[in-house]
Amino acid sequence: MERIRMKTPLVEMDGDEMTRVIWKWIREILLEPYIDLKTEYYDLGLENRNATDDRVTVESAEAALRYGVAVKCATITPNAARVKEYGLKEMWKSPNGTIRAIMDGTVFRAPILVDGIEPYIPTWKAPITIARHAYGDVYKNTEALVPKGGRAELVVTDAEGNETRKLIHDFSNSAGIVQGIHNLDASISSFARCAFRYAIDTKQSLWFAAKDTISKIYDHRFKDIWAEIYESEFKADFERLGIEYFYTLIDDAVARVVRSEGGFIWACKNYDGDVMSDMLATAYGSLAMMTSVLVSPTGAYEYEAAHGTVQRHYYKYLKGEETSTNSVATIYAWTGALRKRGELDGIPELPAFADRLEKACRETIESGVMTGDLWLLSKLPNKKKVNTRQFLEVVASRMG
Repeated sequence: MERIRMKTPLVEMDGDEMTRVIWKWIREILLEPYIDLKTEYYDLGLENRNATDDRVTVESAEAALRYGVAVKCATITPNAARVKEYGLKEMWKSPNGTIRAIMDGTVFRAPILVDGIEPYIPTWKAPITIARHAYGDVYKNTEALVPKGGRAELVVTDAEGNETRKLIHDFSNSAGIVQGIHNLDASISSFARCAFRYAIDTKQSLWFAAKDTISKIYDHRFKDIWAEIYESEFKADFERLGIEYFYTLIDDAVARVVRSEGGFIWACKNYDGDVMSDMLATAYGSLAMMTSVLVSPTGAYEYEAAHGTVQRHYYKYLKGEETSTNSVATIYAWTGALRKRGELDGIPELPAFADRLEKACRETIESGVMTGDLWLLSKLPNKKKVNTRQFLEVVASRMG
């Protein structure tokens, strides 16, 4: 069979541990037999990030903006134990955080639904997509320990050197901690426009939730900017499509989400989106059944799996033991990137291939063949647990 030819490269960001192994197998079993893959490769494995002083992560994000479409494997964000394990020069920052800051994007995450894996909330009949702001807040924070008797103030100095001071806390009676976070009007505006455009593209209603009743300046700024942009730029299109935008408090949004039937986009600030996307993934079945795409305001896309590097399975793999690791989210990262590359380059065979591969994944699971995490969840009567590579080979057999 003649393989599909590509015009423009994908930016390929390799990763760590078990997902790095799966990455190689997906290429070998599911992609290379069908596509003449053209990628610009960046090794974001922890050893190479350490060797390049993390410059490779910056270069990969810049390439994503340049080429317009990237696909990323899961990567390690090192803690103190990882610094010792890998002999790192320092505790390098989250690659995702670096990439998101450079691309100034919004992360959209949605569950992959298959028959036999029932959501824990029975009213959820359609996917709920999380739109997560990917800049600022605690991910760009400054923190300090404050000794007893200390005093912490928020100081803002304007361009002329004039200072405005606000007391955070007087630590007269106890030592404590203090944290400073920030955001940018430009990034909040990009977040809003990405979410509004995504809602229009997918013809889904959009909710935005924060806590402006408590955070009367910080969160209220988000609320005001979103409202201004919606009224001036997107309201007419929303009304034409019969979809809705509204703002609500984050606690009210949680209650509404639990009672809903799904089928909408839920936009959250950075930390809220981090937490709620994992909650939704678990409630729908598995974090390994969750798509994730970072969309920049310039129209660049970075697709990835929503989960981590599956460290426990990797240690088993290194011992030669069998693993049953779910590869679906990583497969969907590739199909998302290939579909978008095909749409942008006018190669209809690539979106068609992506659709066929995703269908083969779903049909494999719905036929009863699945990895261990789904085997525990599935309601199918004749389910069969297979190992990591066997699952990919069964999917390949369904591709024809």
